[in-house]
Amino acid sequence: MKKTMTLITAGVLTVGMLAGCGAKNDTNGGNASEGGGDSNEKVTLTVWGMGEEAKTLPKFADEFTKENPNIKVNVQALPWDQGHDKLLTAVASKKGPDVVQMGSSWVAEFADAGVLADLSPYVTQYPELNPDNFYPGAVAAGKYNDKYVSSPWYVETRVLFYRTDMLKSVGFDKAPATWDELSDAAQKLTKAGGSGKYGMSIDPKEQSLGFMFARQNGANWFTADNQPNFNDPKFVEAVSYVNSFYQNGSAPKDLGLDIVPAFKEGILPMFISGPWMIKLIQDQAPEINGKWALAVLPKKENNMSVLGGSNLSIFEYSKNKDAAAKFVAYMSKAETQLKWMDSTSSLPAVTSAWDNDKLKNDPNYQVIGEQLKTAQPMPVLKSWAQIGDSYLKHFEVIYRSNADVKKEMDSFNADAAKLMK
Repeated sequence: MKKTMTLITAGVLTVGMLAGCGAKNDTNGGNASEGGGDSNEKVTLTVWGMGEEAKTLPKFADEFTKENPNIKVNVQALPWDQGHDKLLTAVASKKGPDVVQMGSSWVAEFADAGVLADLSPYVTQYPELNPDNFYPGAVAAGKYNDKYVSSPWYVETRVLFYRTDMLKSVGFDKAPATWDELSDAAQKLTKAGGSGKYGMSIDPKEQSLGFMFARQNGANWFTADNQPNFNDPKFVEAVSYVNSFYQNGSAPKDLGLDIVPAFKEGILPMFISGPWMIKLIQDQAPEINGKWALAVLPKKENNMSVLGGSNLSIFEYSKNKDAAAKFVAYMSKAETQLKWMDSTSSLPAVTSAWDNDKLKNDPNYQVIGEQLKTAQPMPVLKSWAQIGDSYLKHFEVIYRSNADVKKEMDSFNADAAKLMK
């Protein structure tokens, strides 16, 4: 998904703005043997890409067309905050793109609406689409009701960023490896830093973190009959653990500082974030090169992280499905995803790409690659965005007023049950 730490709020988009944006269907195909994949019939595909990265997509579309001169690709770059509403309009009109970039948290909603084609019939023809090629978590993010509706494109996960010099000064020669060590290090760094400095940053507005820590504690998010289980003792214990950083003063509730300068100045010597932060630190804080590193997340029962990123889906109403599958397969090749990484810094979802020297030999990417092995997406559930919002509201009561965690999680669980009906 989009590389931010906040949820996307979709803007209002009128139907009139969508006029003329539907796929240009030059054939009457619609299965794995039609629609311009291997025929000589000319096909024009419309691809919707999201955010800044989508501005790079036309270059890749041109390379694809050089290899497949009978398939022209028109790319439309959409802002993330408009993409959701534009897709909703496409669902209503049954007119939209042939291929669409899907944020991992959108898959369930649009698959449930029946507008994402099942990719399984195309795997034999285009083996690049085989789910076995990708990180398991990325594949899970693209499945809904056992249908393979979205092929992994790029991935990201959360790891621990830490100041090696400052950790060493409080007795840690390596990164904290357990929950207890993380809490101990954060408190020691806070004490050593003095007024206005903290041990680490845990963004209280990042909804995924509470769920991530619950997973690490062995909590089952749902019961056997698929009811929410967010007041399970292990879930409550995990939220209490996260809250302890705010209550003992080792993590700020409200700081108002950008993380890079705060990391550079030692105000926040540890934080949890994704791979996009690597280049930002290297570019904006070269003074601390050699004084920071990445580590896989500390563990309780496990050290599972969150998996995010983007997938590519075929619009169910496309009349060029085979050509669309061929394009998605092209974007799923290891060599294409490595070129995409060079252009955008987005990390490959296909595991064979991680044998590349740049990824294999860079210690930072080695850590991310290791963490990706156990990273899992948020549930592919159409009401998940609303459930996440509800969690943040209850968690704010907890960390701001040190409210009873069990009571708040009981209330949150009841809210989630209503949202899932």
